[in-house]
Amino acid sequence: MKLSQILPNTPKALENIELSKVTDDSRKVVEGAVFVCVKGPVSDGHDYALKALECGASVIVTQKDLGLENQIIVEDTHKALAQLSEAAYGFPLKKLKVIGVTGTNGKTSVCTMLREILEHCGFKTGMIGTVENIVGDEVLPAKNTTPGVVELRELFSKMVSAGCEYAVMEVSSHALDQRRVEGITFEAGVFTNLTQDHLDYHLTMENYFEAKKKLFNMSKIAVINVDDEYGVQLINYLGEKASTYSIKNDSATFTAKNIRYRADGVNYEMVGFGIIGRVQLKIAGAFSVYNSLAAGVCAKELGLPINRITEALSSVKGVKGRAEVVPTGKDFTIIIDYAHTPDGLQNIIRTFKEVPRNRLVVLFGCGGDRDTTKRPKMGAIAARLADYVIVTSDNPRTEKPGDIIKDITAGMKGISTPYKVIENRIEAIKFAVANAKSGDIIVLAGKGHETYQIVGTDVLHLDEREIIKEALAEV
Repeated sequence: MKLSQILPNTPKALENIELSKVTDDSRKVVEGAVFVCVKGPVSDGHDYALKALECGASVIVTQKDLGLENQIIVEDTHKALAQLSEAAYGFPLKKLKVIGVTGTNGKTSVCTMLREILEHCGFKTGMIGTVENIVGDEVLPAKNTTPGVVELRELFSKMVSAGCEYAVMEVSSHALDQRRVEGITFEAGVFTNLTQDHLDYHLTMENYFEAKKKLFNMSKIAVINVDDEYGVQLINYLGEKASTYSIKNDSATFTAKNIRYRADGVNYEMVGFGIIGRVQLKIAGAFSVYNSLAAGVCAKELGLPINRITEALSSVKGVKGRAEVVPTGKDFTIIIDYAHTPDGLQNIIRTFKEVPRNRLVVLFGCGGDRDTTKRPKMGAIAARLADYVIVTSDNPRTEKPGDIIKDITAGMKGISTPYKVIENRIEAIKFAVANAKSGDIIVLAGKGHETYQIVGTDVLHLDEREIIKEALAEV
């Protein structure tokens, strides 16, 4: 396809150039590629136009006159990048229905459950998310929660080639703010919740919410959690366009009724107008009710039958790093969970606080170079709700782990719950296992699916499952 067919204002001298490859990363330019100058949060692609030409770019797409012979000036390079990427990969969005899930917590679980439902109903479905990307039967590693514009089109193209009809994807606030999902019309958008996170980037909760809202201007169907205060604001913004779900509010489109929590899951009834579906989840906790309800309501709004939806939800086995039970062969239980926000930590602790046990032991840390205000809040939550707390490192990045820990323990002052500080996370986990008592539940919070730890600028291998195995061998 010729460039002039995609960008109408292409100069005559360039109008017959065929589009082969497009990129907004000068490091990925190959001979004949089209380089699009996009201004990002850290760098401006216009500053790399000459480097792109040196690497073999045939055309530079820009928002300002750079004085180059082979430039195309457009009003919006983000939009141009989406249009060019779509064309370069054969217009995959014409053949694929995309569902986006956004919110602070629950995105991965909701996407996983939605994929299970769609596959159960006979629709081959790809998935893009924090833990992994799934294309047909192939599992690919995930680098970002939401990839960039070009990488997304590449994944969509692979999904179409694999016979997928749907793609379910996590949509982060960063991606929405940075326009990584530019040009996508979502078949449905799902809002799970909004709690404190990413304020190092967004600065305020209002900015964070405004970023999340953008998904629903791009979605045909909106599915909103109205038990969340920001969900209520979103409903007021969207009006009749939205469908809602709740475990508290009978006026919602769908509610969870007769919730019965079990140590290994939860049963409830998904109730809508003239509709009742019985769900027997194999994942514990109130947050699992919310996640499965979000997936179920979205599927119902897409026109899928309630009996097939509840069958699929009842067969979901869980998500790696989300309330994941690690086999120990001992008389205590170890849980790995991704909880890394105040709300997430509170949810996972409360989930297992309701389960018969001896002690509830919580091990966690906070990430470096990120929102510092949540650290004392998480310390206070752990101290108030757990029976014993181990404070350690998460991904310290370029901060000193000891400084992060001081911020956490500041929130624990005046609370009588015993706690221990062990800066090294491996040693902390081994201590937790070595000192476990019969009937204990030990929650390792923060890392979840991650198999690495970022110390300084180094990414070091750290898989908590391997550490637990080593620790158990030493007990």
